[in-house]
Amino acid sequence: MPFIANTPDQQKEMLAEIGLSMEELFSDIPEKLKCDSFKLPKGLNEQQVREKLYKLADKNSTRLICFLGGGFYDHFIPAAINALVSRSEFYTAYTPYQPELSQGTLQAIYEYQSAISRLTGMEVANASLYDGGTAIYEAMMMAMRITNRNKVIMDDSVNPIYRVMIQSYTRNLKIDLEETPNADGAANRKRILECIDDSTAAVILQNPNFFGRIDDFTDIAKAAHDKGALLIVSCYPIALGILKTPGEMDADIVVGEGQSLGLNMSFGGPYLGFMSTKKQYIRKMPGRIVGETLDKNGKRSFVLTLQAREQHIRRDKATSNICSNEALCALSSLIYLSLMGKSGLKETAKLCANHAAYAFKRLSQIPGVKPRFKSKWFFNEFVLDLPCEAGDVVANLIEKGFAAGFPLSRYYKGMENSILISVTEKRSRQEIGMLAEALEGALCS
Repeated sequence: MPFIANTPDQQKEMLAEIGLSMEELFSDIPEKLKCDSFKLPKGLNEQQVREKLYKLADKNSTRLICFLGGGFYDHFIPAAINALVSRSEFYTAYTPYQPELSQGTLQAIYEYQSAISRLTGMEVANASLYDGGTAIYEAMMMAMRITNRNKVIMDDSVNPIYRVMIQSYTRNLKIDLEETPNADGAANRKRILECIDDSTAAVILQNPNFFGRIDDFTDIAKAAHDKGALLIVSCYPIALGILKTPGEMDADIVVGEGQSLGLNMSFGGPYLGFMSTKKQYIRKMPGRIVGETLDKNGKRSFVLTLQAREQHIRRDKATSNICSNEALCALSSLIYLSLMGKSGLKETAKLCANHAAYAFKRLSQIPGVKPRFKSKWFFNEFVLDLPCEAGDVVANLIEKGFAAGFPLSRYYKGMENSILISVTEKRSRQEIGMLAEALEGALCS
């Protein structure tokens, strides 16, 4: 048993053992960060604590009309999702190592995998990853394992948050990561095709991309395959209700952020990353996979299979160290897809696209506001150029009750006046009109 110093005498005994005083033990902490005591207020009862916390929470701007996007979206979430995932048998469940006790959780994960495979047009899927950014990283490492190559091409129209994550993960790895500059907001085909060679492991693209532009990567998939490379596509699952699937483009690995499938924005998480691929690559896929089988009585049952995690096999043979259980988030997405169905998902995607088209036209009519890119092919996000710095305008509109969009200067040089605006099925024409009036007022002030 480890020694725990619970009393002053035990603390002195421990310090004597290591030859330090209490002051020496904490000498690395700057004096300005130390405190002699905690000035805690007098204790409150439960009702008083609840009222105090409500007052503190009301200081947050949580009722903004949201036009933010960039990978995380304010979609409608049916009430049935929270009601079901809050059931104790799901909410308290952990990793289903014992299949005889975990058939409900295992079947839910299996059905989630099936839904993601159908949605993306691929053959197999895993039981979810951490989020959309780490899913791209895991897909990249998977492609390198498959091809035994270390060159990766990624267009800068891929979500910059994801690109920063990949750069962070790969900083100390022997990976030749080449980023191509976008061409008028779209994937830079000319540059990508020039970069693909016999040392390329994968090409990473996104559809719709970070600027909302939609594309068809079938030609890039062929060019990559001709050189023995793979195509990785990050996608927005709601858009797949009406867009050509990555599977139809002959993509090899498909990933994305599952937040839009029934998960609250929740100030940044928890979310889930989804991953699907061709069946021939399933043994190189990271994370866990649930398979269907028969028990000793011949009844349909479910088990964890192909568990290529470091917890299960030799560390040097593992495909990843993903070990957190994302099953509850995956279950939320499964319930969402089940409730929506094929027609519901298609209708939601159409609403997003139609509302965005209306917003694009309405906002572009404001004096001084113009589209950033020539093409008008987008799903539910678009980029506008304002006559002044976008960050200042966004800050101004927060005071008027709008989360108006995402200023792009943080990640893209020369786009100080550019703003990314997202429109989902939740945004009405009235709200779009209110944003237009508020934006015009902010630009004139």
